[in-house]
Amino acid sequence: MNSPVSTVAASAVNLSKIYGSGDSEVRALDNVSVDFATGEFTAIMGPSGSGKSTLMHCIAGLDELTSGSALIDGEDLSTMSDKELTTLRREKIGFIFQSFNLVPTLTAEENILLPLLLGNTEPNKAWVDRVIDTVHLRNRLSHRPSELSGGQQQRVAVARALASEPHIIFADEPTGNLDSTTGTEILTFMRKAVDELGQTIVMVTHDPVAASYSDRIVFLADGHVVDEMRDPTPERVLDRMKNLGN
Repeated sequence: MNSPVSTVAASAVNLSKIYGSGDSEVRALDNVSVDFATGEFTAIMGPSGSGKSTLMHCIAGLDELTSGSALIDGEDLSTMSDKELTTLRREKIGFIFQSFNLVPTLTAEENILLPLLLGNTEPNKAWVDRVIDTVHLRNRLSHRPSELSGGQQQRVAVARALASEPHIIFADEPTGNLDSTTGTEILTFMRKAVDELGQTIVMVTHDPVAASYSDRIVFLADGHVVDEMRDPTPERVLDRMKNLGN
């Protein structure tokens, strides 16, 4: 797998996210600082309620912070207007969700190109062709989501996230709705995107097998970063998760 790299694609600095107040206050994230390196595949893991999805949503600009900073490519999201955040998410961030989030009336190709079309950005045809071939969708481009299997729909979602050549891709339980064979296929594509296409991926998962595809795992518990692991195996991840109380 990739050797550690020094360039930081995204980071949290003393990041806190608090819901409610007084007796009902919940500290989803408590003064978290963590970096995500460019050209690496990082997994975020932790027990239910540990703050892993909240951390990803805050760094990706999908959720407001209570305090601290979230940075993408050195830019502090907490200082941006809604319009600036929208532009940054469109131009620098790719998203892969558990639920695919494809537009049912568009073909696979139109779904892949949608973020570029919304931003009035001319696609880099050579790059898009390479992405389509990497995820093996060449013969499915004219099909609508209803004509595709779940695994094919998620491949379209992965290709869509890659098509705009984002600075970083955030994936939230991307194999959660897939059977194990199809999930393996998607994780293999994501691994190839890092190794062969030079992408940066941050993935939230509860699955030790999925996490083993990453270069590095960041473990959360009770809103804090409590450990890291490099070059993980499913067995090592499972042992570590047991100790986190999951």
